[in-house]
Amino acid sequence: MDGRELVRSMRVVGSIQGFRAARSAWRQRRADAGEPARRGPERARVPGPVSGAEPLPGGGTVRFARARLRLCVTVNGAVFWGWDGAEPLPSYALDGAPPEPDPRACLEPDTDGGWRVVSERVTVAVSRHGAVEVRTPGGVVLRRELPPRWWEPVAGGRARWVQRSQVPADARFFGLGGRAGGLRLRDGTYRLWNSDPGKGSGAIGDAPSLTMPVQVVVADAGTHLAFHDNAWDGGLTLREGEEGEGSGHDRPGTAELRMDGGPLRCWVVVGTPARVLHGWTALTGAPTPPPSWALGPQHARSGSGGVREVRRTVAGYREHGLPLSGLHLGTGHQDAPTAGRDGFTDLPELAGELCTDGIRLVSAVGPAVRAEPGNAVYAEGQAADAFVRDVRGHEVRGRQTHRGRTRGASRSGEYAYPDFTDPAVRAWWGGLYEERLARGFAGVWHDANEPVAFAPFGASTLPRSARHRLDGRGGDHREAHNVYGLAMARAGFEGLRQLRPEERPFVLARSGWAGSQRYGGAWSGGVPEGWPALRAALALVLGLGLCGVPYSGPDVGGCDGALSPELYLRWCQLASYLPLFRTHARTGAGPGEPWEFGGDVLGHARTALVERERLRPYLVTLAQLARLTGAPYARPLWWGAPEDRSLRDCEDSFLLGDALLVAPVLERGAERRAVRLPRGRWYDTLTETAYEGPGPVVLDAPLSRIPVLARAGAVIPVRGEDGGLELEAWAPAAGRTGGGLVVRDPGDGWEHAEVERYTSRLADGEVRVTRVTAGRSVEPGWPVRVRGAGR
Repeated sequence: MDGRELVRSMRVVGSIQGFRAARSAWRQRRADAGEPARRGPERARVPGPVSGAEPLPGGGTVRFARARLRLCVTVNGAVFWGWDGAEPLPSYALDGAPPEPDPRACLEPDTDGGWRVVSERVTVAVSRHGAVEVRTPGGVVLRRELPPRWWEPVAGGRARWVQRSQVPADARFFGLGGRAGGLRLRDGTYRLWNSDPGKGSGAIGDAPSLTMPVQVVVADAGTHLAFHDNAWDGGLTLREGEEGEGSGHDRPGTAELRMDGGPLRCWVVVGTPARVLHGWTALTGAPTPPPSWALGPQHARSGSGGVREVRRTVAGYREHGLPLSGLHLGTGHQDAPTAGRDGFTDLPELAGELCTDGIRLVSAVGPAVRAEPGNAVYAEGQAADAFVRDVRGHEVRGRQTHRGRTRGASRSGEYAYPDFTDPAVRAWWGGLYEERLARGFAGVWHDANEPVAFAPFGASTLPRSARHRLDGRGGDHREAHNVYGLAMARAGFEGLRQLRPEERPFVLARSGWAGSQRYGGAWSGGVPEGWPALRAALALVLGLGLCGVPYSGPDVGGCDGALSPELYLRWCQLASYLPLFRTHARTGAGPGEPWEFGGDVLGHARTALVERERLRPYLVTLAQLARLTGAPYARPLWWGAPEDRSLRDCEDSFLLGDALLVAPVLERGAERRAVRLPRGRWYDTLTETAYEGPGPVVLDAPLSRIPVLARAGAVIPVRGEDGGLELEAWAPAAGRTGGGLVVRDPGDGWEHAEVERYTSRLADGEVRVTRVTAGRSVEPGWPVRVRGAGR
């Protein structure tokens, strides 16, 4: 924070609001000046030469002249290493205790004075100077971590460090949480600091609200995930490699991770993409499936207007024959769980009526609590010492200023922030949701939980010197910032589960960190304006899925800027195949309801929403399979064939489960588009025309639809015309078989979900579908509709 930013705040929001924002910013600057102090002179350190080793279960400790390395291979094949005493715990990412060490893996001498650990799935080698290599069982190097370097303050304090890594020359980088700049992470530096995605510099992906230091690397040699478990501020610089031609040498891809503090520790999981995600969620926790209703179409609007406006919105959906399963009310109707009820006195009655019709209400909640007399939540929090304090023990106050749209705590004023890294505060906050449930809300939507200010300069409302309890360890905001949204989601999830133990909580959060999937889904917040927003939204969803967060989605159409009928329709068509489908009313920004864009757009949008409802049983199956296996609903095209280099570079199409390939239209005026197919036969789901992969095809994409293809042999659960479950079987190619998995809808509770396996084959010119159970094949027990036969 500097003087220029303070002056800019005065210019942007006007004299009175600018003065208040400047005063708040000046307070933040004073708080930041208190601690941490400037680093001063630093001393550089590297591990130095190896001096010995001590075998331990699963690996051991390798000692160097100026550092020591703990290395362990676990029973599920995941690899952990930590420098200078860094252990797997404590960690906000891991779901409880880490996996047990593999008793068959042991530390043994390697060539050239190094050491290695050999296991069934992976070999880890440590050089005599501290480089760490992760190899396949056949000896192919997947990742090489060069000896790290630390810079330690001479006067004492946290060391900053850098870790440089090398990957194969043909490798592609993915992950880092939600990145709007593209699924494939291209050369550049990516900051690891959760920020407000709404108003930044305007560049796509420059202010992600959900970051995590998770790299998914795909190469010919194999796929691996690397997670440096450190929540401090940092940056990752990536550079793709280059293969030499003829006798030329390859230039490996590189990743340089710089962190301002915290432990240097890393987890690596290797294998196929499916195995990698299964291992990753075994570490960080299984995704909690959303309630079944949350897989249907949802709509968000500001909380202003009261019950009358809610009824008007619902009536519009009914009148135009549009399915609706959830209605989200923004923070205009309150800025803390128990504050503000204007216009909503009849809400419980309305919520009961809507629930009868299959529509649930969701309440937006931000972490900011208005610090003013008469606010009961603020008084309770003060009594419980629940709010973040500065180094002097004073309560930290943030200021939020309305920016012309309803987001977060949208009214001007000073706010206090709960310290969600304190278990007692999480329990207190979770109990506040009882009032939300009593008023008829079925879930919560956490907005503005990075946390950031909505003042024009977009500064963090919590200074880096602010103190947090960090579950008993104590520390400042530099360590707590990135996990703040995760801890808030945990508070909401655990509170809702305790209040209604028979129901799966619905928690949707804008910000989070590694492990967020344990507590709910992610909403990507604001996305860029115009047509680039479509690509950004798709990249966000696919990137989060690769990082273990399978249930996510954007606001259809975004929140800002002009929105043409064509663009809105293409938004609806894309989002109807994403895990979370949510439209958003655009207060003061032109039309936002589907019926406000004209009859043609309304009809085509209705088709997209009705198709999503037809696929609801398939989405339920994918949600339950994500819980069991970690596989995301929406997957990159290379998911089943990572060795196909052309698929690694494809960012404009995706797989929905294993059965469907979705090719959205991402450019204005396009009525045809090229689609790259993975290996096998694929059917156009509208015309049932068959196409053979691998390779590109050009398909029609009129305004009425986007290309969607089904894999030959797939068995997909869908909703039949009578509303019951039906199996849609796509004819397998001659001499081939197919199949699919089905999980019946377990409802909104915690009932055990049984996985049913079906196979399809051609016999005497007919497609036959059978269920495999107890080692034998039986009739499926559901109506079967065969498609693609004879093509």
